[in-house]
Amino acid sequence: MRRMNETSEAVIIGAGPAGSFTALNLAQAGVKVTVFEEHNLVGLPCHCAGHLSIKGLARLGLQKLPPGIVENTFRAATFYSPSGREFSVRFPSPVTCSVNRPLLEGYLAEKAEEAGATYVLNSRVKSLLATNGRVEGVAVEKEARTEKKQARIVVDAEGVTPRILRRMGLSGPKPESIVNGVEAEAEKVDEPELDRVSVFLGRNYAPGFYAWLMPRKDGTAKIGLAARRGNPKELLAKLIAKHPAASEKMRKAKVLSATFHPITLGGPVPQTHAEGFLAVGDVSSQVKPTTGGGVVLGMMCAKLAADVAAEAVCENDFSATFLKAYQKRCQALFGSDFKIMLLMRRILNGVSDSKLDDALALCTKIGLGEVLSNVNDVDLQGRALFRMLRRPKVTVALGYFLWAYLSANL
Repeated sequence: MRRMNETSEAVIIGAGPAGSFTALNLAQAGVKVTVFEEHNLVGLPCHCAGHLSIKGLARLGLQKLPPGIVENTFRAATFYSPSGREFSVRFPSPVTCSVNRPLLEGYLAEKAEEAGATYVLNSRVKSLLATNGRVEGVAVEKEARTEKKQARIVVDAEGVTPRILRRMGLSGPKPESIVNGVEAEAEKVDEPELDRVSVFLGRNYAPGFYAWLMPRKDGTAKIGLAARRGNPKELLAKLIAKHPAASEKMRKAKVLSATFHPITLGGPVPQTHAEGFLAVGDVSSQVKPTTGGGVVLGMMCAKLAADVAAEAVCENDFSATFLKAYQKRCQALFGSDFKIMLLMRRILNGVSDSKLDDALALCTKIGLGEVLSNVNDVDLQGRALFRMLRRPKVTVALGYFLWAYLSANL
């Protein structure tokens, strides 16, 4: 990685997927970019399971990744209720994949560097440099020294903890929307269908979210969960030991390691721009409230941020009024989807475990899996659901979930 330059047209805080994808697109547009990453290596520590949609990667121009990044592809999913009832969907072709997050993030950083971006590691942005409310750079702590870096625009991609965002006076992800996650690596997992993802629902094991199991072809797997309350480590141990389906798949397994991370499910923050400043990715809560997936959506928003930032450099206009175009474009692209996904999350959180048992049994009985097998877009879930509302089986299933929610919350 290169050393810090004295000046830059754009500074990016954080070398996660959103930060590096912003850097890549800015550098390709001819903008001089410097990325500051507080850790010694890009991609570490790993913060999520890396379960991504194949179509989403294609949208981003990442359909052909180097060997080793994609660990497995999936064309089926089974959802388990707390008592072990199941509902399955099988698609005609692979819909999602699991990726090695550190390798993916390293690849994005390498591509950005090849395009001209400069990366400075082990460098923590302590604060913003501002004059009369306009951001003009950052103060960076590196090797016990603080250096100033001037920039015409700063893009905040610091992750789910909005330390810098709050210093701008902007609201970060809602604390009540945060769930705490654990992601574990396991070996000797008993999962014969290697193209199937398992999802475990219920308040008893993952209150406010869900648990997952993603197998690899070598017998290892990623298993994890997130929860609104409780200790994620203890909940994962309980899932592995007591859930009817998970305990069967993990009866001979050994958990090798685990990492912990928060996930924001509250939908986009109210404002992602200010004078000389943009925010992208998890810090802006550009994460699906339904599944907690933020890599693809974060990078899609990063592309929009890079477009607007490059236009600002070209026009020499870094006013909040000009940069507001970024938020408007994000809203136009995702606004309706997020509203529907937030509603779906609210309904799922409000359904009791006993009603989840009945709901999955109903979905299996009416053959809902056949309808869902035609869905080919798991990122833009709002419009996908809206299109499916014309199908009677979808209406029946949604009606039951809505009834179960209302009966428990009114």
